[in-house]
Amino acid sequence: MAKESMKAREVKRKKLADLYNERRAALKKAGDSVGLQKLPRASSPTRQRNRCKLTGRPRGYMRQFGISRNQFREMVLDGLIPGITKSSW
Repeated sequence: MAKESMKAREVKRKKLADLYNERRAALKKAGDSVGLQKLPRASSPTRQRNRCKLTGRPRGYMRQFGISRNQFREMVLDGLIPGITKSSW
């Protein structure tokens, strides 16, 4: 389980990236590298990290479901995700 501060930091990065998205695109189009450097670092979309919506785990993230592999497995075994079953042969 990730610390609440780590989750909050990711939310802040997402908000900043959305806020500066248009300004960043305009500066990139103009080729203004100095203007880009003056923007907050956290506003860059590449600084965002995908995290599990339930636990905040940064690794083993499955984009299609928005959760980590551990939570995915537990939910599948409990039957909480429709249409997916554990294979056995």
